[in-house]
Amino acid sequence: MAAAAGGMSSRSSSLLAMVFVAVAVLARAQGERAATFTITNNCAYTVWPGLLSSAGSAPLSTTGFALAPGASQAVPAPSGWSGRMWGRTLCAADGAGAKFSCATGDCGSGDVQCNGGGAAPPATLAEFTLDGSGGLDFFDVSLVDGYNLPMLVTPSATSGSGKCAATGCVAELNGACPADLRVASASSASGPAVACRSACEAFGSAEYCCSGAYGNPNTCRPSAYSEFFKAACPRAYSYAYDDSTSTFTCAAGATDYAITFCPAAPTSVKSSGQNPQAAGLQQLNDTMVYFGGGGGGGGSPQSSGATTTSAYSSIAAAVFSVAAVALAALL
Repeated sequence: MAAAAGGMSSRSSSLLAMVFVAVAVLARAQGERAATFTITNNCAYTVWPGLLSSAGSAPLSTTGFALAPGASQAVPAPSGWSGRMWGRTLCAADGAGAKFSCATGDCGSGDVQCNGGGAAPPATLAEFTLDGSGGLDFFDVSLVDGYNLPMLVTPSATSGSGKCAATGCVAELNGACPADLRVASASSASGPAVACRSACEAFGSAEYCCSGAYGNPNTCRPSAYSEFFKAACPRAYSYAYDDSTSTFTCAAGATDYAITFCPAAPTSVKSSGQNPQAAGLQQLNDTMVYFGGGGGGGGSPQSSGATTTSAYSSIAAAVFSVAAVALAALL
């Protein structure tokens, strides 16, 4: 009897250990996912999102992929993640497929995956810091590095305070871009603008770049150029110290985010403004061909390299099944 009791005790201890391990695995799986970013392309042309983790942040499951018109892809982010996302346009590879590059937002990797490369300006940027101070996520859409396409960031739950709310730049600004900020296609300098530079990039002066003697909010003030962006997109950053109207916060760990390119029907600040690819500019130059593949190994853009929220649901279901079996055995 003593031996039998000892066996039962050992078995019970093992089963309890299984339960504790199962619960720990579930807690870890849930804790590792601070938020899910769902990136959607509502543009009438392919967009190649780029994703960059800040120094010290855990990497995401992908750093770049193709999104066909109407396609979406979910990208989970770990707790404490910070970084930025943007859309690349007019992308192509040479005939041999050796090097991939984009007319706007190029990350310099030579590949669909950005592999740690950031966006070459001008580019519309979405910036995030998850699990920041006060138990909050911080996010914004920035035109400080210029603009290349409309973008909207929408949190899954909004608050009445106005700090957890959608932000972005939904207007088409390329057609209205001031002449000295305008970026044209490499194949047609006289064609429609494909992006709009910031004054800092265009002129490089300390006054526009908020550097040197202008490196603080008292001396760096809005310029006529930044006001152009701010008037069209009042919730987006238009210059470095545009914090008060452009930084948004939501409850950390309880909010997912939708990033949408071309979130509404094309809205031009000027009636003659056109999107570069809608205007038919499908090549960077005469030797480049249009490239439509997904990142890192091919496949459809929707399935190339991202773990979706459903994966975490599967983990949870499996963990609970193990726990249920163990508990039933104990009873």
